[in-house]
Amino acid sequence: MIRKFLIVLSSVMSLVPVGAVCRPVSDIIPRPAELQYGSGYFRFEGDSVPSDRVRCTLTGTGPESYTLKVSRDSILITAGDSAGLFYARQTLRQLVEPDGHSIPCVSISDSPRFAWRGYMQDVSRHFFDMDFLKKQIDAMAALKLNRLHLHLTDAAGWRVEIDRYPLLTSLAAWREGDLWKDWWFGERKYLPEGTPGAYGGYYTKEQLRELVRYAADCYVTIVPEIEMPSHSEEVLTAYPELSCTGEPYRHSDFCIGKEETFEFLENILTEIMDIFPSQYIHIGGDEASKKAWTECPLCQARMEALGLTHVDELQSYMIRRIGTFLESHGRTPVGWDEIMQGGADSTAVVMVWRGVDQGVRAAEGGNRTIMSPGAFCYFDTYQDDPSTLPPAMGGYTPLSKVYSFEPVPDGLDSAAASNIIGVQANLWCEYIPAEEHAELMIYPRLYALAEVAWSPASGRDYGDFHRRALVLCERMRADGYNVFDLAREVGDRPASQQSVEHLARGCKVIYNAPYNATYAAGGDTALTDGLHGGWTYGDGRWQGFISRGRLDVTVDLGRLTDVRSVEADFIQVCGPEVFLPAEVVISASEDGSEFRELRRITREVVRDDRVTFVTDGWHAAGAFVSARYIRVQARSGQFGGWVFTDEIVVR
Repeated sequence: MIRKFLIVLSSVMSLVPVGAVCRPVSDIIPRPAELQYGSGYFRFEGDSVPSDRVRCTLTGTGPESYTLKVSRDSILITAGDSAGLFYARQTLRQLVEPDGHSIPCVSISDSPRFAWRGYMQDVSRHFFDMDFLKKQIDAMAALKLNRLHLHLTDAAGWRVEIDRYPLLTSLAAWREGDLWKDWWFGERKYLPEGTPGAYGGYYTKEQLRELVRYAADCYVTIVPEIEMPSHSEEVLTAYPELSCTGEPYRHSDFCIGKEETFEFLENILTEIMDIFPSQYIHIGGDEASKKAWTECPLCQARMEALGLTHVDELQSYMIRRIGTFLESHGRTPVGWDEIMQGGADSTAVVMVWRGVDQGVRAAEGGNRTIMSPGAFCYFDTYQDDPSTLPPAMGGYTPLSKVYSFEPVPDGLDSAAASNIIGVQANLWCEYIPAEEHAELMIYPRLYALAEVAWSPASGRDYGDFHRRALVLCERMRADGYNVFDLAREVGDRPASQQSVEHLARGCKVIYNAPYNATYAAGGDTALTDGLHGGWTYGDGRWQGFISRGRLDVTVDLGRLTDVRSVEADFIQVCGPEVFLPAEVVISASEDGSEFRELRRITREVVRDDRVTFVTDGWHAAGAFVSARYIRVQARSGQFGGWVFTDEIVVR
């Protein structure tokens, strides 16, 4: 391994552009645990470091750890294992000066904070080829990430060859329409392989084995995910007998009452384990409807036989049973945090996506936990002004927010904290059909996740990180990656950057229809607190309405007031079913009983890919209106969904 390290060390300059000046401070990402610069440089001629000036030693201490000492005459590396040697090389690559012939004298002692440092690539919604995956593995290795989670199966397409069930790749891997959104909002049909216009693809077993070998050379373990019991429409179209009614195009959940279901899943996982040597096998477990189980005689019979009282327990039975099967083959099951519904075995690893609180629950319950909450770790969201970027699922997760994530919440005792074994970023690809688009979403946000995963929590400094990220953006762009232009980042929505003074600020709001507790924002004071929302409805400032005709509120100004205008902002993000209102009515009253309609605004709501903001309002054409009460109503249109607003501005 040391000989191999010396050979690959000769190419450490290959990613470094030529022509620059001495670096005054470290540009390394992720930030080493301990770093101290000396004086002078280790200099060399040609394109490689002479091997006789490099000494490497394996100490057998500290997995993935290393120390690196660069003097004017030599490079000394000690590492806990071969992975540590590899990561020392990654650090050296970033230390090479832009002249390509010198390395600053430095002393580094480094080791990872977390054992699991992951990135998930969704290849179901849109299929990405082997070269793309290898290219991302290269970047992961440079960032000292060590788990590539492949989301291989979902409703949009099955992506792995399975000998025993050929319909999974001859039918379930192909669909009508190359864009996910057109297929999802259309008929959602699957097509036989070779059908003109069929979109999709799959990886052969040999391709995946070769990818596993490629990743292993970069100290990246590939963790496959096979979805169950839900997100399985493609499987249940190819093999409808595994659903509760036996009908294709009807269900997304496997029938848990049928033994054939478990035979099928165990056969699938047997072939998966033959391809992937990973200790960890991901089995999904998220977003199961479970509705069919409540009506299925076989599922109900299974529940009765097991003494179960709720369908959550039926899912738990399935997850436990599949987990036991994997464990009997020496593997460890991983599932999304819904596997805790109905109770999860302590041996299962819980991957948290619905919120940090779910991670606390898993860790305190004794489960090893991977923190991957959507608010910080989902990269299918916008990272800047949506009008300047390609379509995304919605949301707003800038680089600064990813960097601010702390995977171990305050208040956890040491035992629970030790159960948090890592962090992971996820790229879901419903709205990401092209490789260039995917890379735009990944970088530089993955830099931030890598530093959260590797570096000590103390000493985190976003300003310094941002400076280093700008440097790495240029390096990766020079190496052919499509990196977001961080230097031109706009930041959050300008309206959200400062508070606004108006007549209704601080006034009481009467909710004639309730807001949804999940999107309460500031609660009863949210719409008159002087704060506008940002680029996403989930930022804690936008208030969401989905019941009883949507928005209907009355603002009590406290006394009769001369009113000349009333305005309210609305947001549309079609992916998560957030729409502009089809009708907005603004009314005024002196006594709170009799209201005079000031303006009625109607629009045709159109489903599109853009994030849209509108300000609906009334402005006095002449004289003001004398009123104490202002009522704002907003009705949803043909698509239903949510209505969100952030502030009712009265002037």
